[in-house]
Amino acid sequence: MLKFLILLLIIIPTLEIAVLVLSGNTIGIPWTLLLVIFTGVLGAWLAKKEGLQTIRLAQLQLQQGQIPSGVLLDGLCILVGGVVLLTPGFITDALGFFLLIPQTRAIAKAFLQKIFNSMIKNGSIVFINRR
Repeated sequence: MLKFLILLLIIIPTLEIAVLVLSGNTIGIPWTLLLVIFTGVLGAWLAKKEGLQTIRLAQLQLQQGQIPSGVLLDGLCILVGGVVLLTPGFITDALGFFLLIPQTRAIAKAFLQKIFNSMIKNGSIVFINRR
């Protein structure tokens, strides 16, 4: 897992630089910079909007005595999506928007749920209920 993470930390920035250079050569440096700034601003707005909506839903579920497990996964996706949108680059922006848009976020949530369920099954994660 650590090797995979280190590999991602090397490959993703390299690809981002390549795409930014290609974009700068294709549409021009000013347009590329404006596009990067625009996606960052749009992403910050969308992260705030989706985050506030998720917090309200979690509060409502807690008031009704429900455990907001799906909402917690939404919050995790929104947090990661917002963070990667703040990093300059088009690849991370695509990932960020994928995690922020509710329809595509559902795919990521299902994937995360599958990972968490397998970790619970094999004992990597243990829940302790103290009431």
